[in-house]
Parts: sequence; structure tokens; C-alpha cells
Amino acid sequence: MAKQISPVLIAAKDISIRFGEQVVLQEASLNIHQTDRIGLIGTNGSGKSTLIKIIAGLIPPDSGTISRKRELITGYLSQDFTLDETKSVFENIMDGAHDVIDILREYETLPYDSERRHVLEEHIHLLDGWNLENRVEAAMHSLNVPDKNRDITTLSGGEKRRVALCRAIIARPDLLILDEPTNHLDTESIEWMEDFLEDYSGACLFVTHDRYFLDSIANRIVELSGGLCYPHTGNYTDYLIDKAERQAQLATEEKKRNNFLRRELEWVRRGPKARTTKSKSRLKNYFEIADKEGFHVEKEVDLLIPPPAGLGSTILNLKHVGMELGGRKLFTKVDLLFDKKRKLGIIGRNGLGKTTLLKLILNELQPTEGSVELGERTEINYIDQSRIALNDENTVLKEIGEGNDWIMFGENKTTVWNYLRRFLFADDRINTKVGKLSGGERSRLLLAKILKNGGNFLILDEPTNDLDLPTLRVLEEALVDFNGCVIAVSHDRYFLNRVCNGILAFEGDGKVHFSEGNYDYYIEKRDARFAAEIEIEKQKKLETTSKPEPKKLKWKEAKELETIEQDILKAEEEVHRIEALFAADDFYQKHGDKVESLTKELDAGKVKVERLYARWTELEKLKNG
Repeated sequence: MAKQISPVLIAAKDISIRFGEQVVLQEASLNIHQTDRIGLIGTNGSGKSTLIKIIAGLIPPDSGTISRKRELITGYLSQDFTLDETKSVFENIMDGAHDVIDILREYETLPYDSERRHVLEEHIHLLDGWNLENRVEAAMHSLNVPDKNRDITTLSGGEKRRVALCRAIIARPDLLILDEPTNHLDTESIEWMEDFLEDYSGACLFVTHDRYFLDSIANRIVELSGGLCYPHTGNYTDYLIDKAERQAQLATEEKKRNNFLRRELEWVRRGPKARTTKSKSRLKNYFEIADKEGFHVEKEVDLLIPPPAGLGSTILNLKHVGMELGGRKLFTKVDLLFDKKRKLGIIGRNGLGKTTLLKLILNELQPTEGSVELGERTEINYIDQSRIALNDENTVLKEIGEGNDWIMFGENKTTVWNYLRRFLFADDRINTKVGKLSGGERSRLLLAKILKNGGNFLILDEPTNDLDLPTLRVLEEALVDFNGCVIAVSHDRYFLNRVCNGILAFEGDGKVHFSEGNYDYYIEKRDARFAAEIEIEKQKKLETTSKPEPKKLKWKEAKELETIEQDILKAEEEVHRIEALFAADDFYQKHGDKVESLTKELDAGKVKVERLYARWTELEKLKNG
């Protein structure tokens, strides 16, 4: 049975556009169907934002045609969105539903028996218009949008983006176009967005570097490269497999092409004395194939982090650290002991204290409880992209070299030119002024500037923002190979899984939980922990509502009670023994290779102590009736 194809909402054919000398799109074509969830990907500067602006009808192409379904309603979130500063948060969001509101107002003015009223009623039902305000409240809560009465001028950049995102999705348009929708969203909000789009009845075209989001939502991937659109069926993982196979095929064809040209070139050089009609045809075929453009392997950033100096036995220790700001307790009793292989991911909703914790580590703030100890040989390189400015008047060369031809790369010197070539800056771009760089080039330049500072302890605050997918992959590989410690505050689940071997989660209400392993392992254990807590609450409620017959202590339980205090003492002694190992000055010299196994033993020991105490309490209650 043939697969049913859903109706086409937009058909863009042979779209071309250029800005000055730069050709952005060159006869690109893209069809969007009613059931499509299209992830648009490509390197920074490849024209993704330009293409979606053309699709949204905001800018015209230089050539090509765009056909749209009649009365198509489109919602759009751009990277350079604007909000009405004369209106409140709620009023800005409701502006996104003006089509629904207009229909509701017209409906209310019509007589009960009007035929138009019945048509509008059906339309309102399809748009879920009767439930508009409830949907707005739910979306605002899930996306962590500021209070609905807040003045727009008082919001941060991230808060404004969440307002704009809420405004874009609230009308449930036929086609939803989103440019980097996950930027400045925490993981909970991103997961809500995934659930929202999973049940969304319209089509969606989105640009994002969030590979989890692409895997979860996309049923088509369109890669924009060289001004053309290359469609792939399936999600991001399917695209990677498809592209690898396509490139392998192209490489095979290019090898055959080169072998053919080599053989024909040898024949041409022999220079036959008489050129027959057949030989002339062969010569013509040779030049036609030689003139065709061959397969080019895509270049990637050759990102290397300067080799770090050795770390000491003490790297970074946080002992019972707590912080209170403005009368609000952000977190309490945070304990972290860093070893030489630790790559820690910090996650949690915005506003729970993640950045404050970084400031405590950097000694910019002092904790209200506990202590932060930094090792003498620990050299921190704090990579906060929002704090490092680029001078638009400098050339790329001057911005990195600062007037020097050489820079130090670890203990070795390298030329500024060679260093910049690693970040895909061609010779003509190295002398270009920073202000004339594309968005992708600026992101690569920023990485080049902050990574050259070295250090053996990297702290990265949202390192994945504004990086394209190829650069992201290379950054992840560089961090995995980095022979030092890393702390990364990130909402990028794919990044957290690839790079991190420990997760520190800010879970709200001042709770901070540490988990060994990557993000997926943390989620698995968190869900099990939450389920156990819910079960305990259920048991407590049952105990308070029902009054069972009092149980008596059985002979076997009486014998257990006689020895359980001794068992508790032994379990506590084992916990104290392992804790003493960790506290010893020579711990890393003697047990550095057993950190992970000892941590698991310590956790298991603490659980055993708690379980024995709980059992002792239970037996004492039975004994006393």
C-alpha cells in the first residue's frame, strides 16, 4: 500500500538570494507538508535564518517561486525578535493570538442563527480558541516565563526570548517556524517544548543545535550546504547515517573519476598521430569530465585545547557549601571532591544558583556556610562567552595576536596564522575586520580567543550556545581528550552525555544532588528516586488513614533485634573508614585509581546504615506494641 502524502503547505522552488558579493542561496528548493517536523541544519553562515525568513514571507528572494496554501497561518520566532516595550509580558504573548482573538470577537457580535457564526465556531474549535487563556497560563508556567504583569524593559535577554517563544506558539498556527527555540531554556522547559510539538497538529520548521531535540522531534532533516537544500527522511541520527553513506558513495565515485582522468591523461599525452572521429569524441569526453566539479570533503574546525599543566593532589574541594542571597537560601550542604579526571556537568532551571556556585569557585563571592578550597596548582580558565567582547574594528589577526605574530600554545609557540587556520579562517578572512564576519565566524573567533588562554581547569558557562553542529562535535571531542578538569553549565543533553562523567543537579527548593555518570544516568536514577519518595508518601498516608491491628514481635524478629545494633555499628565503621581515606592528604597518591569504586562503596555503605536504622526503628515499634 502506497504511503499517503500529507498536503503541501508551502512549496519553495529554485530560491536564490545574495547579499553583495556573497551568494547565500542558489536555486534552493523546499516543500513543507502538513505533517512535517523539519529540522533545518547547516554550518553557521550557510543561510538557515535567511531561508526561514523567506519561507515566513518576511523577505523576498532575488529569484524563484514560493507557493502557499490559501489562508495559511504562520507563527515565527526569529533570533532577532522584538517585543512591544509599551505592553506587559501577558499583553505581548496575547499579541501572538490576535487571529484567534479577532475570530472570537467577530463570533460574539453575530446573531445566534447566523451561518457565519457556525463557520467561526468550527474554526475556533480547531484552534482550541475557547481554551486560549488556560493555554497561555500553562505555557507561561512550563516555559518559566516571568510574571505576566512585568514590564518588558525590566527583563533579561533570556526572559525576553521565553516571552517571544510563548507568543509564537500560543496561536497554534498551521506552520510554526522557530529559529533556535531552545536557546536560554532549561532542560525542563525544553522537554515541555518537545511534548508540545509531539502533539502539535500543524507543521513545524525549526533551526536548532540541540541534537536531543532534533532526535526527539524531527521526522525530516534538511541540510543547507552550498546554497542548496539536501533533504533526509527521519531524525538527526538517521541523517548522520544517511550522510555518512552518501559521502562514502561520493568518495567512491570521485575515486573512479580520478582514475578515469588519470588513464585518459596518459592517453592524451601519448599524442596519437592521427585523430580519428572516435578519438576526438574520447578527447571531448575527457575534457567534459575534467571540467566537472569533484567531491570536496567538508572542512571541520581543528580545535585543540592548549595542553594543561599538571594538577596537584588537591584540585578543588567544596565542603558543606551553602549560599544565601537577599534573604533567600539558594542551596545548602554542597559537597564536591574533584579528582584529575572529573568533567562535571551542572544542570537546573534558571535562577536556582548555578552561576552563584561558579562565582564561589572563582572566589568572586564567599559562601554563607562551608568552605571552598582551591589547589595551589589549579589554574582556572573561565569561559563565559557573554563576558568576552570582540572589537569590531580589529582584524581577526589583531584580535587574536594582540600585535604579536606568535602565541603560546601550552609550552610551545605557534604562529597566529596557523592557530586561526585551525578554526577554519582562510588567509583572506584573517585580515578581515571582526565587524564584517558572519555569525558563525564570530563564534569560531570567540572560541579561538578564549581557548588560547589555556589552564588545567576549564569552567564553561553555556558553551554550546551559538555554535553550529560540526563545531559542537569538535568541541566535545576536544573536551573529552582534555587532560584536565572541566565544569560545564549546560542545558544541552547531548553535550552532557558525551563530555561529562558527573552531574550536579539543582533540583529546586534549595536541593542540589550529585550523581556519578552522564546526564541519562542521572535522569534514570532521579526518576527512580522520585518514584521511591512518592511511594513513601503513599505509605505514610495509608498509615495515617488506616489503623491495623497491632503486630507482635516474632521470635525471628526478636533475634534480629538482638544483633541489629552491632550490625549498625559495623556499617557505620565501614563508612567512617572510607570517609577517612577520602580526607587523607595522600589519598590521590595511594588510591587515585579507585575513586569511582570507593565512591560507590561509600554510597552503598550510607544506604546500608540508613536501611539498618529504619529496620531497628521498625523492630523497636513492634517490641513496644
